[in-house]
Amino acid sequence: MKILVTGSSGLIGSEAVVHFDGAGHNVHGIDNNMRREFFGEKGDTTWNRDRLQASTRCFVHHEVDIRSREQVFSLFERHEFDLVIHCAAQPSHDKARDIPLVDFDVNAVGTINLLEATRLHSPDAVFIHVSTNKVYGDAPNELKLIETETRYDYARPEDYEGISEECRIDRCLHSLFGASKAAGDIVAQEYGRYFGMNVGVFRGGCLTGPMHSGVELHGFLSYLVHAAVVGKPYTIFGYKGKQVRDQIHSHDVIRAFEAFAGNPRPGEVYNLGGGRGNSASVLECIALIEEIGGYRLNWTYAENNRIGDHICYISDLRKLQSHYPEWSITRSLRSIIKEIIAAEEVRSREGDLLAVNGCAR
Repeated sequence: MKILVTGSSGLIGSEAVVHFDGAGHNVHGIDNNMRREFFGEKGDTTWNRDRLQASTRCFVHHEVDIRSREQVFSLFERHEFDLVIHCAAQPSHDKARDIPLVDFDVNAVGTINLLEATRLHSPDAVFIHVSTNKVYGDAPNELKLIETETRYDYARPEDYEGISEECRIDRCLHSLFGASKAAGDIVAQEYGRYFGMNVGVFRGGCLTGPMHSGVELHGFLSYLVHAAVVGKPYTIFGYKGKQVRDQIHSHDVIRAFEAFAGNPRPGEVYNLGGGRGNSASVLECIALIEEIGGYRLNWTYAENNRIGDHICYISDLRKLQSHYPEWSITRSLRSIIKEIIAAEEVRSREGDLLAVNGCAR
């Protein structure tokens, strides 16, 4: 197959490149390192692009801005793709407030540019759109919760498995990021349902892994580990640190995409996260990092929570698992944290060597 991955230097994009290149497919990637523009030097993904180019069989990188219809269409005119995995995005709640036009152009306009280019030039391709649970806004916060010593959790037995795809996406507070991603989500569904294209929409929970360029504004678990390993102060925003997320390793994300690509259902929507088994609060993640790596995090607490933030979000995976029973979570939260700690320790040592030698990254 000839495969296009957008955001190919990011966490999910790079995992897709490595996976499909290793399986013998021809993989092309789009990435113009906007993560550095969004988050500064710490968000720079050049290192990951260089890693891919050095370690893959025949990966081809394209410096393309998905906001540019001319650039996107030109690429599709030159190449007919069998699979498009659209990971590129402005991914931060907080950053979107400062750059609302850029945020919408990347997340909504960029998405329809890619969908239309696929419809015109690769109409039989499978198109996987990486959406987010933030399309539900703060509607999940309306579920009745209980508070334990270390986390919030669902009070009703019928909510135990988490948030399903039936959760509404309107009449709630999203953040501008959630709104722009909802626009892209719905237009992707429409290309599947209206045009009959093989489009699948995956609403991600906390997608994570050792290749994440985590920063304070995005990449919760990666940045939490980074702060612990290098001794950087960390701020918990609201909800007593008991807010819950479900973590899924990037490898399991790509396996879900692969399952869909093998048997696509046009216009279908799936929640994709770590599920109940990989759910943890901020406080519980801090405790696991201390237990697994021996690092004590220097954290402080700010009473004000992030606008539109979820108090307890666990992805209900039952729909995805019923459609694709060959797929399941293979990486536990403990193993994910262990991997991220190991990768962060390597990067920290490399940074120390560069500093000693008087070199800049």
